Order: sequence, then C-alpha cells, then structure tokens
Amino acid sequence: MNIFILHPSFPAQYLNIAPYLANNPDNKVFFLSKENSIKTNLRGVTLALYKQPDEKANEWAKTCGPLRPAAEAVLEGQAVIRAMEWMAKEKNIKPDVIIAHTGWGSTLYCKDVYPDVPIMGYFEWYYRAKDSDSFWWPDEIPQMPNKISIRTRNAHHLINLELCDVGVTPTQWQFSQMPEAYKPKIKIIHEGIDTNFCAPAPDGKRPGLVLDDINLNLPEGTEIITYVARGFEMYRGFPYFMDAIRLVLKRRPNTHVILVGKDRICYGAQLKDTSYQKIEEEKGDYDTNRVHFVGLRNRGDYRKILQASSCHVYLTRPFVLSWSFLEAMSFGCAIVGSKTPPVEEVMEDNVNGLLAEFRSPYHIARRIEEILDDRELAARLGKKARETILDRFELNHCMRQQEDLMYSLVR
Repeated sequence: MNIFILHPSFPAQYLNIAPYLANNPDNKVFFLSKENSIKTNLRGVTLALYKQPDEKANEWAKTCGPLRPAAEAVLEGQAVIRAMEWMAKEKNIKPDVIIAHTGWGSTLYCKDVYPDVPIMGYFEWYYRAKDSDSFWWPDEIPQMPNKISIRTRNAHHLINLELCDVGVTPTQWQFSQMPEAYKPKIKIIHEGIDTNFCAPAPDGKRPGLVLDDINLNLPEGTEIITYVARGFEMYRGFPYFMDAIRLVLKRRPNTHVILVGKDRICYGAQLKDTSYQKIEEEKGDYDTNRVHFVGLRNRGDYRKILQASSCHVYLTRPFVLSWSFLEAMSFGCAIVGSKTPPVEEVMEDNVNGLLAEFRSPYHIARRIEEILDDRELAARLGKKARETILDRFELNHCMRQQEDLMYSLVR
C-alpha cells in the first residue's frame, strides 16, 4: 500500500507509527508536511515537503476574525491537495489510505481529490465554552465574544469529523469533548510510550545530573524537582509551579529545580510584550542558583533529567494530556499531578502519584514535600506509575492497535 501521513510539522504524533508502518515491506510511507521540525529523517519514510502559504494569504487569514482558524485550515488544506496532485502527476504516486492530524486542516479537501481513499483522522481536541479547558472553574465565566470565538473555532473540526472514515483520539477525556453524533466513529488509541527508552536508571537508583553545556553538576543524592513543558504557560500551570517552588526552596536549602522547556506560549492567550517566565523572574523571591531553566533538550539529556528526578510535577488545565507526563510515569518518577480530568484518568491519588489542586501553590508545595520527605512513598508511587504505563500505554501495543484500525478501512 501507499500510505500518506499528513501533518504540517513532521513528525509530530507520527514519530513512531510512521517508521513502524514503513518497516512492512508491503508498504510505502509518504509523509506530507510543510516543515521538518526535528531536522532529521525517519527510517523508511519518504518526506515530501510542500510550500507554506505566502504572506498575502497569511495576511488574509488574519482579517477573518473568529473564522481565522478556519481560514488558516483552508490554506493548509489547499496546500496539501496541491502536493497530492503534484505527486500523482509527476511521480505517479497515489494513496491507498490517508492517516492525518485533522487539527490544521490537512484533510479538508482530500476526499475531493480521492473520494474513495479512506481517511483515519487524528482528533486532538474539540473546543467548548463549558466544562472544558477554557472555562472550567465556577469563577471562570465566558462572555459572549468568548462563546462566539470558541464555537466558530470548531468549524473545520466538524467538516473533518464528517468526512473522515474513522477517527482516533488518545484519551477518554479528549474523547468526552467530541460531539455525541460523531463519537461512534472515534476510537480511543494513544500514540504509545517507548517504555524501553523511558525507563529508570539500570541500577534502579537515582543518579546525579550533569549537563556540561550549562556547567551543571548535581551529585547523586541531590533533591531534584523536575518540570517539563513545551512552553512556560498558564495552561500547564507554570505560574502556580513557580509559586510552589518558592515555598519549597525556602524550607529546603539543598533542593534544586530543573525546568525543561521554552519561554513561549503554545496554548492559551498570548501575553503582550512579556512572557510568563519574564514575569516570574521579575517577581524573584527564589534562589536563582538552584532554579535551572535548561531550555529544550535532546532526548538523551531529557532521559538523564527524569532519571535523576526526586519529584516530578505535571500541571495542566482540563486539556490535552502531555506526552511528558506519561513518559515521566514510565521513567518511574514520583509525580505530583494536577487534580484535573486528563490527569485523573491516568493517576490515582496515593496509588501511582499524588494529586494537587491546580490553582493552589500551597497544596502543590505540600504534596511535593510529602514525596521528598518519604523516599519509600516515592519509590512505591514511581513503581506503580511505571506499571500503569506498561499496562495501558506500551508503544508496540498502541501501534498495533493503530495498524489494525488502518487495515480495517482498506479492501
């Protein structure tokens, strides 16, 4: 089969499944994307990069108000079908099945080019103004402009839900946000966690942490609190985490904090002329010699950091669950997680982690110190956390589920 995988930023959620499918000699896997975000290749996968919209098109999309996400999706969808038509004409390559993330509009017009080619769409999120990510707590009340923006944001998602032959979403929480009419065609299958890579140190002990590029050398036995996020933002509880560690560090003079991520906002409203990290740095009141912003890290450094963690903290609004949380569980970290639905789906309080109130730095700090004070508790929580991932999210099991679903679509 010719398998087309679509995502505007290669390889995204298809980092593992793409080479897995390509490993079958009966398959040829083509990945259509507009950028190679990791600047590398995947074994057996042919990457076909298409042109990004020009400045005029981007400026047009910015004028569309609440319809801007839909307008940007239209541009993306048009770029994809131009690439498909070029591949058919110049290379005589046509898909037998399409696997795609639907969120950016990649699939919008695929059925207009190939009406009989089945599409397995990845549905990451459906936006709601109530009981969802934007307005979860009772004191968060959406105004009419918020409601208009959120409802309109789903325009291209609804088109994709209609046209895809089957949908995939990674968690029960994300599935719960989907419209009732389309739930029968959506399957809950996670992308999977590489439990061989994301594993505790071979000797079962917490090592020290050495990062030569920033002259960081923390010896074995150092109390290390870790936090990982693509962006330091409100959606992932960054300001609450910073307030929590201010409390912890004052009581524990030898504890260090490692923050992996970038000073940006990936989800939620952008700030004007500042960032959440800058705001926290201006507030100060923490020992900068013990709080280490280490930036985005390669996978090797990432593993070293989580294997050295005494306590990992993962906070999120009721939104998409991060890979980093499940990977931290797979590393056997003792974790403090936010008491929000995506975390509670995987973590049970005092069984495979400790839950804390998302918006309470005091509660987050107390739960961190429970883990730091009781290493037997930490070991028990970490062991159960890894078992949870092995039972429910092991990579090969998840990829086989995706493969079976794909084959169910083709003749």
